[in-house]
Amino acid sequence: MDAEDQQGFQKFVAGRSTALLRTAVLLSGGDRHAAEDLLQNALIKAARQWHRIDEPEAYVRQILYRQQVSIWRLKWPRREISVAEPPEVSTPGDGPAVTELRLLMRGALARLTARQRTVLVLRYFEDLPEAEVARVLGCSVGTVRSTTHRSLARLRALAPELAALGPANAEREPTADYSPVEVRP
Repeated sequence: MDAEDQQGFQKFVAGRSTALLRTAVLLSGGDRHAAEDLLQNALIKAARQWHRIDEPEAYVRQILYRQQVSIWRLKWPRREISVAEPPEVSTPGDGPAVTELRLLMRGALARLTARQRTVLVLRYFEDLPEAEVARVLGCSVGTVRSTTHRSLARLRALAPELAALGPANAEREPTADYSPVEVRP
């Protein structure tokens, strides 16, 4: 890597590492240590190819997603034991409700499988369309749809307290009941 590329890479890391770390934390289920490892590995891979990269952020995010997919595809994933740490620093203007919502969401995402968590992060945090998520994960659009549906249902079952925190949900009434119905002949 020549001096110009090195300076460009350092500038990119300084400017975008916080946003990339947030994505990595969500992908790793709230485990900051695993997220830091995930991001560090992605940045190492990007540094090797820096002279060939046109869109560095998209390239690094793609590496993050693919590494996370590789982790949950392992038969016996290697897990590190993490220690408790204080919640993430809140930004000015955040009240206790926002901080509580972040903590609840992080805990709920951590209780999902890695695949479910990855699909939800790509769809709703990264705001990628289903076709793009399918391309990133190497699966069909139907798989993304079904995984998203099952993941949201599991998230609702695991963390019903999230529904109480959302202001939109407090005012909205359910429009249809999709609970299973027993049919007898």
